[in-house]
Amino acid sequence: MRDAVIVEAVRTPIGRGRATGSLHGVHPVDLLAHSLRAIVDRTGIDPALVDDVIGGVVTQSGEQAANVTRRAALAAGFPESVPATTVDRQCGSSQQAVHFAAQGVIAGAYDIVVAAGLESMSRVPMGANLAGTTDPYGRAFAARYPDGLVGQGVAAELIAARWNLSRTEMDEFALTSHDRAAEATGKGLFERELAPLAGLDHDEGIRTGSDLRTLAALRPAYYDEDVARRFPQITWNVTAANASQINDGSAAVMITTSEIAARLGLTPLARLHSFAVAGDDPLYMLTAVVPATRKVLRRAGLGLDDIDLFEVNEAFASVVLAWARETGADLGRVNVRGGAIALGHPLGASGARLMTTLVHALAEGGGRYGLQTMCEAGGLANATVVERLT
Repeated sequence: MRDAVIVEAVRTPIGRGRATGSLHGVHPVDLLAHSLRAIVDRTGIDPALVDDVIGGVVTQSGEQAANVTRRAALAAGFPESVPATTVDRQCGSSQQAVHFAAQGVIAGAYDIVVAAGLESMSRVPMGANLAGTTDPYGRAFAARYPDGLVGQGVAAELIAARWNLSRTEMDEFALTSHDRAAEATGKGLFERELAPLAGLDHDEGIRTGSDLRTLAALRPAYYDEDVARRFPQITWNVTAANASQINDGSAAVMITTSEIAARLGLTPLARLHSFAVAGDDPLYMLTAVVPATRKVLRRAGLGLDDIDLFEVNEAFASVVLAWARETGADLGRVNVRGGAIALGHPLGASGARLMTTLVHALAEGGGRYGLQTMCEAGGLANATVVERLT
């Protein structure tokens, strides 16, 4: 039976997603092309051997519209014979790209695939793909949810209220994320995965020197009077400090079989062991990481204690803390090199970025099994188990 292994994983540094950010001047096509070019250079393979490039992008509008992955592959110098496609599973888009690539390799439809992700949030703002749309739901969907859904920030507040997560607890989690990211950067732990771009050789959003008192002074980011009347249980503790950042970045992961890797002289970083996708209440939106984690562990035949490292996307501190409460996971093994609160969350790139960080951390002695999961708009989540082979 064929397997699927990761032979290389690379990402750009993550830039601040605003006009003053270091990657703002990089066109999205060039931003993704940089990671695609880097992964071919690092493996040394002939790019003509790549059967497909699958890219995840959330805001497929403007410069990121019309199958941007194809343009990026061509911009990276891939032969015109190499196809490419772009997928959207919201924040989990490039994790889904990894799933599609690995499943294709295992099925025999592909021999070598690059799964990638991109988001230039400074150039293509969130929601740009819905501009001018007065009704994204339609009648039947609206009839099923007559009270209406809410934005992700309010969903994060609902999660904090449901799991009784305090402001202090969420702010402490945020500070830990920054501390871990700063420590990992200082020790050079990201160097193996980074492909510097536009003069940027580190993740731009990491902050040091903050404390709980400073964070406590920040105002709630999503307070709304009408929403407060509808959900009186919300205590409004989600702030810019305990939520992920707006960012620019890209990442790429090369996937093949163990047999083909050996033939090409490539050493796998990890085997893609098991996959799962789950759905949950779209009002709470961000809680599907819990059933997705349970589902992928069942498929893997593993227990929570078998997992040495977790990467759980820090869209909001409340999401990861609620996930830990429900699963019983040890937060000491979660996002050990920092998460999206510190490193950033360039939407479509984040799934591949988390996978890149996870497999390098495992390969550098972090244990045997890693589990990655991401919350996604609409009440969705992907989960993946990988196994270190080196």
